[in-house]
Amino acid sequence: MSSRNERQHQHQHQNQHQHQHQHQHQHQHQHQHQHQHQNQHQHQNQHQHHTVPLAVLLKRELANEKVEKSDLVVVYSQASENKKGEDFTLIKTERQRVVADGVSTYSVFGLFDGHNGSAAAVYTKENLLNNVLSAIPPDLNRDEWVAALPRALVAGFVKTDKDFQQKAKTSGTTVTFVIIEGWVITVASVGDSRCILEPSEGGIHYLSADHRLDTNEEERARITSSGGEVGRLNTGGGAEVGPLRCWPGGLCLSRSIGDMDVGEFIVPVPYVKQVKISTSGGRLIICSDGVWDALSAEAVLDCCRGMSAEAAAPHIVKESLQAKGLRDDTTCIVVDILPQEKPPTSAPTQKRPVKGMLKAIFRKKSSEPSSYIEKEYVEPDMVRELYEEGSAMLSERFETKYPLCNMFKLFMCAVCQVEIKPGEGISVHEGAPNQGKPRPWDGPFLCSSCQEKKEAMEGKRTSDRHSRGSD
Repeated sequence: MSSRNERQHQHQHQNQHQHQHQHQHQHQHQHQHQHQHQNQHQHQNQHQHHTVPLAVLLKRELANEKVEKSDLVVVYSQASENKKGEDFTLIKTERQRVVADGVSTYSVFGLFDGHNGSAAAVYTKENLLNNVLSAIPPDLNRDEWVAALPRALVAGFVKTDKDFQQKAKTSGTTVTFVIIEGWVITVASVGDSRCILEPSEGGIHYLSADHRLDTNEEERARITSSGGEVGRLNTGGGAEVGPLRCWPGGLCLSRSIGDMDVGEFIVPVPYVKQVKISTSGGRLIICSDGVWDALSAEAVLDCCRGMSAEAAAPHIVKESLQAKGLRDDTTCIVVDILPQEKPPTSAPTQKRPVKGMLKAIFRKKSSEPSSYIEKEYVEPDMVRELYEEGSAMLSERFETKYPLCNMFKLFMCAVCQVEIKPGEGISVHEGAPNQGKPRPWDGPFLCSSCQEKKEAMEGKRTSDRHSRGSD
């Protein structure tokens, strides 16, 4: 449009831009309806109700409803220093989806620390989220969607690993995968990249597991009972050096995606933890082992206390390098979950969430377990744990107190989502110790290919090696 025409339509454009500003975070399809919005503003004083299509009004109502309910903002930054170039991140914020009770948004943060090449990390970054989302049944309301996430994450991790193995590449990757939906944070992890939470009220919450063989006795027992061997590198003459490793293969992690040359007992089944924080918000810090090998969780939080998320991530990486030097790829993502607006009027509304957060961050934190338990008792709603499970057994991970149709798609493999004809599916509880419930003919069900994968992860397809195990 020429500058002369712009002057002629200046009042109309002012209205339009105000409308765009109000909806820029709520309406992902705004550009598709821009022409309709222009028409609406040109005629709004004469016959608005005649010119706006019903579908547009309905979509606008849904968007407005969502915005009225949206009471938080997610602010983040990331930083990294590379030595091998095998760390990758995935960040997707304000993703919208239509649920049974309206429109909802969620954000995703992923960290993938590759080893033996970057192929597994790149493949997982590109495919994991879609595999997780495809495992969630349609037409769930918001609460049901959140409740279905832990099982969908397990299914998505296993499918991603299974699909990548078919590419016959030997690299592997750790995964720390975070989904934020409202005040609910769900974290799934394999490997030794970790995620910690500091709620605005104080304290440290560990939302991921460390699957290093050196530090995880349960995982060492699981691997040896499945036919693997755990030991340090033998340099000859009885001298052993370095961290504990799984043999064959020599990997020092017990869980990852990829690593097809190591053995099926290095499983992709993630530890999953789901918590709900208070409406005061909190800070998430997701880092690869380049940070955690240099700094403790307390040191990481202390070194960035009082900083914005934008400043915190590069500062944590800088502190890590100062402590240990650049020995490994070093990556950090900082995510602040803050109240959207928090009166009183003494401070500008826009800056209030940050000031509230800083006030909480500057408060002296106690690392004493007893005082932390006492505080949790006084403020039980500070961080509420909704779900936690770390078992490597799919039969245990797919158990649910909810109706199966709310957790898994019917007539579909619970892992890879291929269609299963009636009578062809194999119950995930097949062969599990029978404790009366669930029964082996109960769902969810697996296709034959995923059943083979399940048996391999549990050491049931290598019975000759299993007999040499410690069990």
